[in-house]
Amino acid sequence: MHKTTASPTPTHCPYCALQCGMGLARDPGRDGGLAVVEREFPVNRGALCGKGRTATEVLSSRVRLTEPLIRTHATGRLEPATWEEALDRIAAGLARTRAEHGPDAVGVFGGGGLTNEKAYGLGKFARVVLGTSQIDYNGRFCMSSAAAAHQRAFGLDRGLPFPLEDIPRTGCVILVGSNLAETMPPALRYLTELRENGGKLIVVDPRRTRTAEQADLHLAPRPGTDLALALGLLHVVVAQGLTDEEFIRERTSGWEEARAGAMAHWPELVERITGVSVPELREAVRLFCAPEHAMVLTARGPEQQAKGTDTVGAWINLVLATGRAGRPLSGYGCLTGQGNGQGGREHGQKADQLPGYRKLTDPAARAHVAEVWGVDPDALPGPGRSAYELLDALGGDVKSLLLMGSNPVVSAPRAAHIEGRLRSLDFLAVADVVLSETAELADVVLPVTQWAEETGTTTNLEGRVLLRRRAITPPEGVRTDLFVLHELAARLGVEKGFPTDPEEVFDELRRASAGGPADYSGITYERLAAEDGVFWPCPATELTEPSEPLELPDVRGKLPVSADAGTARPGAVGPDTAHPDTAHPGTPRLFLDRFATEDGRARFVPVAHRAAAEEPDAEYPVLLTTGRVVAQYQSGAQTRRVAELNAAVPGPFVELHPQLAARIGVADGEAVRVVSRRGEATAPARVTRTIRPDTVFMPFHWPGEGRANSLTNPALDPVSRMPEFKVCAVRLERTPPETAAG
Repeated sequence: MHKTTASPTPTHCPYCALQCGMGLARDPGRDGGLAVVEREFPVNRGALCGKGRTATEVLSSRVRLTEPLIRTHATGRLEPATWEEALDRIAAGLARTRAEHGPDAVGVFGGGGLTNEKAYGLGKFARVVLGTSQIDYNGRFCMSSAAAAHQRAFGLDRGLPFPLEDIPRTGCVILVGSNLAETMPPALRYLTELRENGGKLIVVDPRRTRTAEQADLHLAPRPGTDLALALGLLHVVVAQGLTDEEFIRERTSGWEEARAGAMAHWPELVERITGVSVPELREAVRLFCAPEHAMVLTARGPEQQAKGTDTVGAWINLVLATGRAGRPLSGYGCLTGQGNGQGGREHGQKADQLPGYRKLTDPAARAHVAEVWGVDPDALPGPGRSAYELLDALGGDVKSLLLMGSNPVVSAPRAAHIEGRLRSLDFLAVADVVLSETAELADVVLPVTQWAEETGTTTNLEGRVLLRRRAITPPEGVRTDLFVLHELAARLGVEKGFPTDPEEVFDELRRASAGGPADYSGITYERLAAEDGVFWPCPATELTEPSEPLELPDVRGKLPVSADAGTARPGAVGPDTAHPDTAHPGTPRLFLDRFATEDGRARFVPVAHRAAAEEPDAEYPVLLTTGRVVAQYQSGAQTRRVAELNAAVPGPFVELHPQLAARIGVADGEAVRVVSRRGEATAPARVTRTIRPDTVFMPFHWPGEGRANSLTNPALDPVSRMPEFKVCAVRLERTPPETAAG
């Protein structure tokens, strides 16, 4: 890591949902003008992965946008333009569509990397300025199934209901569908410390990943069968008399129906469905139920399925049946992926949502937010299409699109089709930091500031609200997203209500969220600057009595850890106070007294296994699953511009088992074509025994002929509207080596 004596600006990494703490020091000799320096912060304790260490390289004018671009009629190419020209062109395009076809012909698409202020402003802009219901964001592709399952079971969605520091001190963790060693490397230490403390780790993944290599037990189910696996484990728990009957009786509802569903999935049946043996099922139950405390953590593996909500619900049922929820050092949690994937789904850029995680269909929520915004509640549009459905409607009902911070040409399922829909639009405007594959299709491209060039808040996977601080002045031709919204709103007839100062926007967000499930009203920039973040809910209410610190048990005899009051439930909001002795402390740990349902009980949801939307057959006999690699991030729009990261993983690949490679006659490094019902992709073969013989894996970070999402299935979960990224049927074909991507 670069050494410097300059006083660093404390801030956070721009990539994943850990939001690792880092410092940024001025370094005029470095391209981009900043150096990353170590910063002690509770989440990462100074550690950073390669993406974090090299994050400042994307600030370089060599790789990022520095001036607006407009597609000219004369050449059909994107050409440099002034900001006035670009903003006028966007406003005219959106206004024309709205006038000719109505407000719902204008779409807005956001991103899970936008700060809370931007996500809030984008949702307000869509509903107040454009009057459209057609807004959603790319976070729908990441955490939506877990969010829906959280809401059904607990009445509240926060990725982790406890801080990361609790993980090493529990007795057992079942990690489902997460390769933490590559997706969030600094977080791997929590699992390492868990095992050092005597705890057990069970990893569920069809591949033997770097994370699975750390496990005491690795279960490798057939892709798309995680639901059956969870039901089989619950069946064993019931059969062996390991349920917590007192907890079920006192703190839950719906057990009998959920129990009946589990008992229909006996171990031998589950073995046939999943490929996980009966002895492995019983060993997993033994490891999970033996200690007093245990957790289940899920990620995209079980969630990115057409039955993702039910799959996550089945794992939650396992947690509830064993009394491992609403207690210290126990619970279910989702490892949120995107940098602001948590905050991004709380404050209004989702199709069905208002700020504070309020429901757009709730009259009281509409009235509260409308009052903050100074509009008539009846003027707010209703829920719109989900992310994939919105993208699929482009060029049809939705004729113009404003897109911020997303690259669906690479990241959307059935990507070639979505690329075609984007090309069919009457008008497309994109605001981004780089010229992404999606921006290349736009009529207007706006260069906007990056994390180090602006101040704003994000909310990490723990529900910890954090303050990113501006460390450097952006290039002269670059503006903030808040500036873009302000200027477009003014051009479209709304002169007030869209400030460019992020703290002013955050103060309005606080008022809009007050009393909602995700209540930020007691959080201020001043507090965030003084503390290591604040966990929501944090109402602006004065505590009538000081809270006694909650002493967490330590099953291995270490010193107890304070839970910092940690039991508050979203609720009434009183007058704000910034005094540290009377301000609400935030809520690191949820559900210790009651769950956020009307009756305070967690809800079992009865579920049953069902097949993937697309199973292998004679024409497409192999399963494809997709995921990430350590050196790239999401669609790769930024990380593919960093030389060190590209050197580590220069391009896409197809991971397959030696048996499968022999069957199709392909050797390691040779080109292999993967074909699905939606498209094809070509990349070098990576032959390994760490994957099931019936499955291939492709990372999804690249465009072009190696684009994995050309293959993936857009079949949607009926509750979350999550596409089935994680499983589809493909066939493999050997191709000449020179055709291999990468």
